[in-house]
Amino acid sequence: MKVVDANRILGPVPTGDVPSVDVPGLLAELDRLAIDAACVVHSYALHYDPTSPLPDLPEHPRLFAIPVLVPGPLGTPSPADGVRVARLCPAEHRFALTGPQGLALAGELAERGITVLLGWESAGFGAVDRLAKELPGLRIVLINTGYRSLRELAELMDVHPGLRVDMATLCGHQSVEWVARRYGAQRVLFGTGSPESDDAGPRFLLDHLDLPAAEVELIAGGNILELLR
Repeated sequence: MKVVDANRILGPVPTGDVPSVDVPGLLAELDRLAIDAACVVHSYALHYDPTSPLPDLPEHPRLFAIPVLVPGPLGTPSPADGVRVARLCPAEHRFALTGPQGLALAGELAERGITVLLGWESAGFGAVDRLAKELPGLRIVLINTGYRSLRELAELMDVHPGLRVDMATLCGHQSVEWVARRYGAQRVLFGTGSPESDDAGPRFLLDHLDLPAAEVELIAGGNILELLR
């Protein structure tokens, strides 16, 4: 089973010293938890300014660099050719996800087949609902939803078949199994949100999911690898 973390941060974070401050430290953490590869955003792009010069994410066969995008004339350039997954952070970078510029950027991503990673707390129910309605062809992965948001998450997934979710904080008893059985394992991705949230918990949970092996393999890495293609 190939395990790919769809939601990982590289670089220093405001919460303290972390092993994944650099690539060797990150790779050591992946090895410790038997994670084969990871999609990574740089912490500077996440918490500082993605429009400023950023530390280069070195090419590495186990790391997939995920750009953080900001819409509008004060935002980032269009993603480069070959980008398959990007992250939007409307709360952190102070833009309206469903404003004219936000929708224009999301429309471009939908046309180019680029999947969007979108933090639950960064967007909120209403913005996610509108975005999915306006652009039903946009592939959205809601990350860091938290077990307390399961009812709201279910309402959105009921009506928007393009929505997916990662399991970073979907840690209620049998929550991942419930989502997979109701909506299909192809709509659930393994992710940790590490180092800002725990990585050992989701990794342990992945090994103990009460689901058929083929579905666990999709969740573990098959689904995100399909989006990265």
